[in-house]
Amino acid sequence: MPYSDYRTALVTGASTGMGAATVERLAANGIVVHAVARDAARLEALAERTGAVPHAVDLSDTDRLEEELSGIEVDVLVNNAGVSAPGNILDASRGTVDAMVDVNLRAVLHLTRIFLPGMAERDLGHIVNVSSIAGLYNFFGHTAYHATKAAVHQISRQIRNDTVGKRIRVTEIAPGRVETEIFGRNLGGSPEAMKEAWETYYEGYESLTTADIVAAIDFAIAAPRHVNVGLLEIMPTFQVPGGLTFDRRNA
Repeated sequence: MPYSDYRTALVTGASTGMGAATVERLAANGIVVHAVARDAARLEALAERTGAVPHAVDLSDTDRLEEELSGIEVDVLVNNAGVSAPGNILDASRGTVDAMVDVNLRAVLHLTRIFLPGMAERDLGHIVNVSSIAGLYNFFGHTAYHATKAAVHQISRQIRNDTVGKRIRVTEIAPGRVETEIFGRNLGGSPEAMKEAWETYYEGYESLTTADIVAAIDFAIAAPRHVNVGLLEIMPTFQVPGGLTFDRRNA
């Protein structure tokens, strides 16, 4: 069980949902976890529960990221944070496109840049990138989200090439619909929006839970040290990708 190989971890998007649950699982396995998110109050509560080291940082602020996190030795990096927005590129705003590129893609690259050299030098490390089935399949809407998650898929494969010959493992977790706050935040983040999102996207559906995703991350980390679990695509049994649209346009 390679948990004993690792001493430290860093998890982004750690204040809620899959990130918070991942921090709890890693801490329960004896890992010192650095928890990164914007919500300082939630991070403090998480730190009290788990002993995690909180870092209230906006992932889109690269200067602040480097100032706060450079010098930390990280054995397991979990790039979990992600943002989305309704609509497609036809009606996307500059702000929503920039936010998705900044958090979903740029932060992943910079955090990897910051921590991977130390892993390579120590000949030990594991990067877990939480992408999405949106990075593997096309469906309507969320154009920038699809693009950034597809990039995370390619980054995950490329890191393995960049570190060949080193004991560096890279795992991509590509979930389908998970019961998180993301849809509620897309609708504005108010209690009413959260209720509307639950009723629209989760009520009556057998969606994935945060526990399902954490179990997948746990499986990949706990695999024997000679085993790299490269890609885990996880969807609810009743959710499938696919379908082909051929639109008829009459003269």
